[in-house]
Amino acid sequence: MAEIYISIGSNVDRERHFKNGLTALIEHFPDYQHSNVYESEPVGFNGRNFFNSVFAASTDMSVEAVCKLLKKIERDNGRIHGDKKFSPRTLDLDLLLYDDLVCEQPAQLPRDEITKNAFVLLPLSEVGGHVTLPTTGETISAIWQNYSNPCQKLWKVEL
Repeated sequence: MAEIYISIGSNVDRERHFKNGLTALIEHFPDYQHSNVYESEPVGFNGRNFFNSVFAASTDMSVEAVCKLLKKIERDNGRIHGDKKFSPRTLDLDLLLYDDLVCEQPAQLPRDEITKNAFVLLPLSEVGGHVTLPTTGETISAIWQNYSNPCQKLWKVEL
């Protein structure tokens, strides 16, 4: 069984798409943990604030199958692939970690956003703080404790 961590984000009809994405993930991975949900400002473009969280589960699925599933759930929620990198999203599901796999295809693992963005790192630390990032040897909790980017602010929200 592989331990996986998936970031969930939405800023277009965000409550509906966020809940739909979470529900779909639970259907496929019923034994899961879910972080708190945070609101954050968009990074790299002007737009509506995002809802973000991290979903953790174990799976027998291959990394390729997990990536295909995430793309399907995004499409089912109106995501059009090929959009600009920094743009509004109905639903954004990113595989952050798949055990200690390090690769570039079918996804960048571990995802470099982990150490760069508070909206990924804080919720990941809640459900995967014990995990050691295979590229640095540091735990997610230690990375969060040393994180400093005053431009990125988060607000916990209840859905």
